[in-house]
Amino acid sequence: MASSIDISAFRDAQRAHGPATILAVATANPSNCVYQDDYPDYYFRVTKSEHMVDLKEKFKRICDKSMIRKRYIHLTEEYLKENPNIGEFSDPSLDARQDLLVVEVPKLGAQAATKAIKEWGQPKSKITHLIFVTTSNVDMPGADFQLTKLLGLSPSVKRYMMSHLGCYSGGTVLRLAKDVAENNKGARVLVVCSEITVVTFRGPNEKHLDSLIGQAIFADGAGAVIVGADPDLTIERPLFEIISAAQTIIPDSEGGIAGHLREVGLTFHLLKDVPVLISENIEKELTKAFSPIGISDWNSIFWIAHPGGRAILDQVELKLGLNEEKLRATRHVLSEYGNMSSACVLFILDEMRKKSTKDDATTTGEGLEWGVLFGFGPGLTIETVVLHSVPTTMSIAT
Repeated sequence: MASSIDISAFRDAQRAHGPATILAVATANPSNCVYQDDYPDYYFRVTKSEHMVDLKEKFKRICDKSMIRKRYIHLTEEYLKENPNIGEFSDPSLDARQDLLVVEVPKLGAQAATKAIKEWGQPKSKITHLIFVTTSNVDMPGADFQLTKLLGLSPSVKRYMMSHLGCYSGGTVLRLAKDVAENNKGARVLVVCSEITVVTFRGPNEKHLDSLIGQAIFADGAGAVIVGADPDLTIERPLFEIISAAQTIIPDSEGGIAGHLREVGLTFHLLKDVPVLISENIEKELTKAFSPIGISDWNSIFWIAHPGGRAILDQVELKLGLNEEKLRATRHVLSEYGNMSSACVLFILDEMRKKSTKDDATTTGEGLEWGVLFGFGPGLTIETVVLHSVPTTMSIAT
């Protein structure tokens, strides 16, 4: 007869004691940099669309109002010459796009992951879980498998591959990492977001201005974080604690943002007034997240909000009465990198902690104890992550 087992005690022993903590963060971009002022001329030239004079002028205005100064884009003119269908609006080109993305998405992710592991300072053999997210491509085995090989991770690392979630998924992976880290004692989770816009690039079309907006704001980048609970403070330096994480769908917002994978690539559709929908629903999510902590002053917390575009940031700032500096880190990342989908919030997280250290703030959250990370994307979906900053004396200066 089997001996009696205390299941409750057994389960308690499997779980961590403290909250999930971000132990390192790093980013990476392709080497090819494009400046927004020059991009309309480049874009209409490489897509052989210079005869569309009026549409080009409209595109220039979109770029001018985007608040983006420069972006990093893997797709080069040489590759377009070799694969001209990619530059057309409706020509079948998915094979050519996939051939590039299957290789380059995990490679770009590996660059960010390598930096994060170096900052963490521990052997990569201690990584127990891998979460990889991308909207750029789909393949089997996936980018999670390829990254495991590229980094030389343990073949028994527990992998999660998340595809085609869109811009909110930078929050999704932190929510999942929190659950994994807190429910698996000793877990160290490598989270990687890697995005390359080859999948969405296409020539202009007068009837599809939503696609044109996408060409003006989307960019390439990868971010990586190491997440774990109960950090060993003799060898690990926590940056932020992940206190809570939630996801919700905005009511009556179906079709607000949508993407469809077709033979022409990933088509982008912006069908409703997204900035208004987000700004009118964001305070409800803030209240649900922060009322248990007793916070209702949105200027008293630090902000890491996905920069879906200038209009979204302006509307959120206006609706909540935010001081100008609240979205400073988000606007900086939008200006210097564009909208990199899932990777954006990790870039902002990195910017936040670097500037906190540079400005001699007392914590990694610009001197503030509590903060929020927001992901916005198709659905419309909102991810809300509550962060607790850690004193900079415990953080690695970079």
